[in-house]
This record gives sequence, structure tokens and C-alpha cells, in this order.
Amino acid sequence: MKIKKVFTAVLAIAVLATPACGSEEDSKTLTVYSGRSEKLVGPIFSDFEATTGINLEIKYGSSNDLALAISTEGNKTQADVFLSRSPGPTGYLADLDMLTNLDKTVLERVPVDRRSPDNDWVGFAGRARVLVYNTDEIATVDLPQSVFDLTDPLYKGLVAVPGSNSSFQDWFTVFRLRNGDDVAVKWLNDMVANGARFYPKNRAIVEAVSRNEVTFGLVNHYYNYQEVAANGDTQRSANHAFAPGDDGGLMIMATAAILDRSKNYDSANKLIAHLLSNGQQRYLTDSVYEYPLAIGVEPSSVLPPTPIDTVGAVDINDMAAEFRRTIEIIEASGILDQ
Repeated sequence: MKIKKVFTAVLAIAVLATPACGSEEDSKTLTVYSGRSEKLVGPIFSDFEATTGINLEIKYGSSNDLALAISTEGNKTQADVFLSRSPGPTGYLADLDMLTNLDKTVLERVPVDRRSPDNDWVGFAGRARVLVYNTDEIATVDLPQSVFDLTDPLYKGLVAVPGSNSSFQDWFTVFRLRNGDDVAVKWLNDMVANGARFYPKNRAIVEAVSRNEVTFGLVNHYYNYQEVAANGDTQRSANHAFAPGDDGGLMIMATAAILDRSKNYDSANKLIAHLLSNGQQRYLTDSVYEYPLAIGVEPSSVLPPTPIDTVGAVDINDMAAEFRRTIEIIEASGILDQ
């Protein structure tokens, strides 16, 4: 994990309605534990500082590690706001009663199915899992309808899996919880037996697929859009969405929450409102190619419709144990040695 501290000029902003704690009690510094990378959310944070005059102290790291750090720090944590790449770590902190309700103004920026039923977190962006494929090698009529199809001998040695990547591990944990360990373990072992190939990162897979080093890959949707935007027609890859409802095409929400021990409630709500503002939602979809989750903001015109199967709250009684179990299964499968 790394810590970044940035100071910028003070500009005026219209503020949210004042809750009972009183905005005059807020300091001019807000501490954010961010499981989203600096490359992705750094521009949003910089714009927030320039617009509000509120300084951000940001600790970047794995969402799982940051959530566990907050739970260990307990009442001594310095975190005001927690951003997670998936709902699991946020739900873990909610189960520990470490989150507080968000302001009504913030909650009303997203549909009810994109926020916590207890009003203590909201989704602010979505990442869909897809199958990226080489467009020179595969016709669309020959694409599989389910992630389970990839264990068929037809795909032997053709599919790349980012087994050590945190996004894949997020997806595989949800896959396990939805299907049970027996099904999940069998699927991954069958993928290995079918010659699935290991790559460490989503982008590396998209690049490899484009140069026909491998034919297919399991990735987050936005990487291929970023590569196409950068490389144009020379990018010889495209995304394929599995059939609606298939576990291979889950959309996992990035989430935002406020810690209950925060003394900067107003400022923390302003930051989350900023994430959900039309301008920042447009940035997330038009520049990053994620799915916006705020009401009234449409996905980038280059994106297909928002996936219908979205992962919200995940019931994880012991997050550390569940993610350890995921890593154990991945390591035992042999995919990292492929």
C-alpha cells in the first residue's frame, strides 16, 4: 500500500444539506482508503480537491487488505471514506458495524439495487466480466454462451486466465459463493486440464489476444475498450458477453462508504456525491469505459447495455477466510504454473 498526500487551491462549491453533526466540525482534510487504483480515481480526487478546497490523504491498496486494516485499526482508524473495487470488503465492514448511513442526497443518486439495503454504501461504477477474443480467428457465431463451455476440448489451450489478478479473484470468490466450492473447484481444475494459460493481468491478456498469442481470455470489459481507443483498427480483439444470467458475465460494483468513527461526515458525503456527479460518472464511462451507476447517466456510446446480473451485497461472514480459500483453490489448481 502507498500513501499520497496532495494539496490544491481552494475554490467555491455548493454544499450538500447539513446533517446533524454540522459541517463546521469537519476538518479540511479527509482520509480515504482506496481499493481503486490511483491511475483510475486519481483524477477524480484531484478535481474534488480543486473544487472544494478539502485536502485528501489517500492510502491506496488492495480492497481486501484495506478492509482488514480498518477492522484491525478499529476505533483508531484514520479512514473517513472507504472505496472498494467490489462489494465484498465493504459488506465485511458493514457486518462489523463500522460504517455509517450515507446522506439521503447521496443515496438518491443511485437506484435502490445499486446501494446497500441498510443505506451504508453505494455503488459508483461497474465492471463486467467478459470473454475477449481474436477477431481474425473467431466468428461471432462460434462464440460460447457460458463460462462453463470453456472446459470443452474445443477450447483446449486457447483460453487465458488471470489467476493471480485481484479482479479475477473477486469474481472467483463470488462464483464460489453462488455455486459452491465443489462446482467452482471442478470448473477451475477442468480449465487447467483443458490447457488454460496463465497471464498475470487483464491488460496483458487483451494485448496477447490481439497479437494472436492466445485466442480467448477472461477479463474485465473495459480493458479492450481502452486498447481499441489507443490502437484503433490495429487492435484485433473484441469483447464477448456470455448469455444473460451466466456467471461468466457478472458485473461487479465498485463501492463507496463512510466509516462510523469519521468526524468529517459532511466532507465524506461530499466526496461520494462527487464520485456520483454527472461529470465524474461521465469520466468513468467515457474515459475509463466502466459502467456508470448514478441515475440519469448513460453508459458510453461504445459500450453495450449494462449487464443485468450485477453483484451487490455479498454475505461474507469471514472475508479473510473466504479470500484465503479462493487463493488456496487457485494455487492448488496449478493455473499459475500454466
